[in-house]
Amino acid sequence: MAEVSSVVAVVSKRVPWNKGKIVGAKPPLRPKHVWSIRTKLQVEGRVRDLALFNLAIDSKLRGCDVVALRVDDIAPSGYAADRANVRQKKTGRPVKFELTEATRQAVDDYLRATGKRLGDCLFTGRRGSNVSLTTRQYARLLGEWIASVGLDLHLFGTHSLRRTKATLIYRRTGNLRAVQLLLGHTKIESTVRYLGIEVDDALAIAEQVDV
Repeated sequence: MAEVSSVVAVVSKRVPWNKGKIVGAKPPLRPKHVWSIRTKLQVEGRVRDLALFNLAIDSKLRGCDVVALRVDDIAPSGYAADRANVRQKKTGRPVKFELTEATRQAVDDYLRATGKRLGDCLFTGRRGSNVSLTTRQYARLLGEWIASVGLDLHLFGTHSLRRTKATLIYRRTGNLRAVQLLLGHTKIESTVRYLGIEVDDALAIAEQVDV
């Protein structure tokens, strides 16, 4: 009986893994936050980080796919392309995305500064000249960017960058199918949950359509 009591006492003292942590979906960045981070990285001359940040926003890729990018994926001709096609690790399905002019310029500046060639990992860290960043390193960098503009780094994560442009596109167009394709979701229900769409959102869109 004493042994059982001691086991219960030990179990009761265990701290929940999420105690003190904010759980659930991380919110997207607002446009003003995007521009604040982008401007700060430009002023500080952080060429790699600017290219990484811009590309993460435009591509809407998961963190594991962002860090796995190679020069061939983004700049097959030596310069950043207008559009790219990447196969997602999670689903194995290809997804296409656009690169804005600001992103193309940032990537081209980064490629010139580093001398990277076709076949090289696009974003590398301290482990070697051709060893890609890890998702943990990517998350730490994001934390630095977030904190540098006065935001709470605990509120945002790498998924915040994936959600940022997708959420903005949905709010401006109400086109779920387009967002589904851009995120590479296999089911529209996944996109609805991902964007946190509520019944009121759906009704607001419906009210704009007359038959």
